[in-house]
Amino acid sequence: MDGYRGARTAVIVGAGVAGLATATALADDGWRVEIVEIGPPGVTSGWGLCLTGPALRALDELGLADACLAEGYGITTITHVGVDGERADEVRMPRLLGTGRPAMAGIARPVLHRLLYAAAERRGVTIRHGVTVSAVEQAEQAEQEAEQVKQAEQEAEEAEREGQPVRVRLSDGAVRDVALLVGADGIRSSVRDLLGLETSLDFHGQMVWRALVPRPHWATGINQFAGKTGTAGIIPLSDRQAYVFFTENTAERDVLPDAELAPRLRRLLADFPGRGAEIRSLISTSESVVRRPVLTTFLEGAWNRGGAVLIGDAAHAPAPQMSSGAALAVEDGLVLARELEPGRHASVGAALRAFVERRAQRCGALVETSAAIAGLHRDGRHDEAYPLSESCHRLMAEPV
Repeated sequence: MDGYRGARTAVIVGAGVAGLATATALADDGWRVEIVEIGPPGVTSGWGLCLTGPALRALDELGLADACLAEGYGITTITHVGVDGERADEVRMPRLLGTGRPAMAGIARPVLHRLLYAAAERRGVTIRHGVTVSAVEQAEQAEQEAEQVKQAEQEAEEAEREGQPVRVRLSDGAVRDVALLVGADGIRSSVRDLLGLETSLDFHGQMVWRALVPRPHWATGINQFAGKTGTAGIIPLSDRQAYVFFTENTAERDVLPDAELAPRLRRLLADFPGRGAEIRSLISTSESVVRRPVLTTFLEGAWNRGGAVLIGDAAHAPAPQMSSGAALAVEDGLVLARELEPGRHASVGAALRAFVERRAQRCGALVETSAAIAGLHRDGRHDEAYPLSESCHRLMAEPV
């Protein structure tokens, strides 16, 4: 039995954006935190992402917004270009950090990961790689599903469990008795399965491509191009780099050999006019290209069991069309830490229920809107997607 146990101790599964941000927020509030991550150090998925205004606002509370802006690329506008190559719409995003700082930022995923990782380590968070959770045990855990239990009975069961430790068995044989277990292990979460929480992964008939490229001089904001076979775009990551994205409308979730990725992406971009065609010439090697299915999920009902909770993509994974997955992930960490502040709730379980109540509507609206936009793009109804995207960004700009 390991000695890592007790009140205000937490195990977080997953060292991605959600896990690292949550660890930092909890450690700032006096929690002793351990992250377990099955992958090796320094490995991230994909090339870049967009930190929208809400993401920067949340990172600012962790003291990281300026570092992200310094190493990323500040953005204020989203320019939509129609199938004919003419500008169809331009959105100026609200500057949530004030007029002197950009509304959004493009940033390389490895850079963001490095900044979050270092912030967590500075606060004393232990991060262990090559390890994950193999079993979760909670005192007097109810076997019945929540919908099968009357509200009063459910509350009584929760009251019995609250305040008792979560026993976490790790894949290396170690055992932790902690007050809090956080599943931040992504859309295919193993913690979700261990807690007996079920949801579907919805495929939206699209594959999204991303390629790391040199930044053209004109790519100073997000540029998105409507096409007959999909939607393309470019997001600056730094003065020198950007990433190209292309959402391919397809009904198949196939896997292509790495050597075919760059040539096929260039072929898919061949029909785009103007600057849409220019980004095609920037794609040079398969090593810089990744291709993934567009998937969403949203966990209806509880995201928690006793002293365990799911956050980030494990609970609510949006489609990439809204560029807001990172925003939700960092917000989750801050809100969770706030609800767990001493004296705010009678127990960890009560705090987790309050956390889910605060987050469910906002996260659900984002997932639903992102899926709707994916459908409009798939159907070629880009003009209908523009106002929907803008209204959702305005909604996300509201206080958490």
